[in-house]
Amino acid sequence: MGIGRPRQLGKREAFLNRHFTGVSIDYRQIISLFIPILIDQAFLVGLNLVNTAMISSSGVDAVSAVNMVDSLNIFLISVFIAVSTGGTVVVAQYKGSGNDQMVSKSAASSVSSVTLVALAISLIVVAFHNPMLNLLFGAATPEVFAEGKTYLIGSGLSYVGIAMMEAVCGALRGIGRSRASLMLSLVMNLSYVLLNIVFINLMHMGVLGLTISVNISRYAAAILAIIYLVKIDTSLRLRIRDLLAFNLTMLKKILFIGMPFAAEQMFFNGGKIVTQTFVVGLGTYAIATNAISGSLANVLQIPSNALAITTITVIGQCIGQQNIEDARKFTRSFLWLSAACLLFMTIIMIPLFYPLVGLFHPPAEIVDDILIISLINALMQVVFWSISFIMPSALRAAGDSKFTSVVSLLSMWLFRIVLGYLLAIVFDFGIIGVWVAMNLEWGVRGMIFLWRFRGKKWYRHKLID
Repeated sequence: MGIGRPRQLGKREAFLNRHFTGVSIDYRQIISLFIPILIDQAFLVGLNLVNTAMISSSGVDAVSAVNMVDSLNIFLISVFIAVSTGGTVVVAQYKGSGNDQMVSKSAASSVSSVTLVALAISLIVVAFHNPMLNLLFGAATPEVFAEGKTYLIGSGLSYVGIAMMEAVCGALRGIGRSRASLMLSLVMNLSYVLLNIVFINLMHMGVLGLTISVNISRYAAAILAIIYLVKIDTSLRLRIRDLLAFNLTMLKKILFIGMPFAAEQMFFNGGKIVTQTFVVGLGTYAIATNAISGSLANVLQIPSNALAITTITVIGQCIGQQNIEDARKFTRSFLWLSAACLLFMTIIMIPLFYPLVGLFHPPAEIVDDILIISLINALMQVVFWSISFIMPSALRAAGDSKFTSVVSLLSMWLFRIVLGYLLAIVFDFGIIGVWVAMNLEWGVRGMIFLWRFRGKKWYRHKLID
């Protein structure tokens, strides 16, 4: 027994060294970066699952309205999160190059630029909420539309709060401080759930209670994030006036990565909104089916999403050190590890399907459709998800943002939307057809990213001095 255990530990360490250790970073640093992000993603998805289950107690109309507007929220929020990702890449590359002064400047510029972008989007949403809803979701029932209006206004008011928090967390992940990022995220999400319990379950305020909760939790987290940067964290040495300063050179570097990604996210999630209009046209039950299926899919993707976020920091630091061999090695390791995680999560989730679905109190008529969608998605994402999401994170971390954005846009609009419309509407597969089209589009996009990765152009961008 005593001899066997050291031998097992030796094999495990040899395996980790072979696949997750390089000149740039070793497996212990990757694990310390990944674990807090994994916990963060688990809490984020789990709490969203709980929130969806809580709002479902207010009826199918409330679930449908929240899901309908959340497709628009994701579209808008993804813009400033994309700019924040640009900040993460720049910070990570400067960290890898050992230039601490530029790390601080890039972190400050990231926070200020992301906040300004979010403020502009927030003002537009609050001012033009009615035309937006009429244009995109005019086919919804009056009850769903009214609930959606309340939720959209409340969400729009909260954008600046979540933008500041995401920008700070992105900068912290760029320097490997994922634990601090985790704590800030937990403050926001746990307070969100607790407030929802008060406003939805106890005070029965429905969607209005949800909007109050989201604003309080996001702005509280934003204030705490700024306090952390200025007063608690000593490595970045930031001051309030640094966050208010306008550094055009640094802004250009951040936007070089962030703007193509933002454009990609706008058109990519815009495509999802177009798809959502198919779903809205299929009726309230189809909207609820889509919402619940999406929540279950997010659970399956928790470890892989954490790996995609970790990839940006790890590959960014490798490129900052100009170590292409490590960048290739870690990308390949993350790809197969992500696929293994998706398979593991599928094996765990399938036996738990009915208890999980029961949390949403769905009408009996839609349970079979949710099961079919969940099985198709679970099996296809094991093969296609990683090459479609881990791979672009690696390419983008190397500065290859334009290529990844163009590919994602074309595959979304030329493949997912067209095929989704044909399967869902023309061939009458309904909501199941929408999900099949999405899964197949992952494969098309992922194959193109793999082809790019095998070449040399993806790492030849000069982002930092």
